[in-house]
Amino acid sequence: MELIFRTATLAEGKDVVRVIRAAFTPYMRALGREFPADGSAAFAERWQRIVAELGRGDVYLALAGHGEGNGEGNGEGAHIVGAVRTTPQENDLYINQIAVDPSQQGSGIGSWLLQRIDEVARARGLGGLTLETAEMAVANIRLYQRHGFAIVRRGLPDHGLDAHPRVYMAKTFRAATS
Repeated sequence: MELIFRTATLAEGKDVVRVIRAAFTPYMRALGREFPADGSAAFAERWQRIVAELGRGDVYLALAGHGEGNGEGNGEGAHIVGAVRTTPQENDLYINQIAVDPSQQGSGIGSWLLQRIDEVARARGLGGLTLETAEMAVANIRLYQRHGFAIVRRGLPDHGLDAHPRVYMAKTFRAATS
């Protein structure tokens, strides 16, 4: 399958949320949580964060289908099969979420997206990538390790929404400058 990578637009926000929800629902349930219901205050808060990320250009897409097919086209006519939410930090790019449509999971799209995000961070001159995942998400941890991430610490999440330990991981490109 030929994929296209590009920054998400504000108009694609609802499709981004749909893919994230579909991909993360089993994970959230394993943590004993659910996504906020549409129309709830929690959903509105989450939506505003995503809108801000979209406006800053911090959300990226993997598109498949009727695009230009060279990996960098605009993807017109293609559909979203993966999304990555990021936050630029002083020396690295933090990966908030990486989601692959459940019908496409296991096909290499997650690895492909990690490679593209690596390229984005390097092009910006950043020193690496960081992320966190639940300690119970062993397959995700292995995926990140295959892509050069190392565990830097373990601990409870800062948000306090559940008590499941997290694994904090980093991939360093070079020594960060201060």
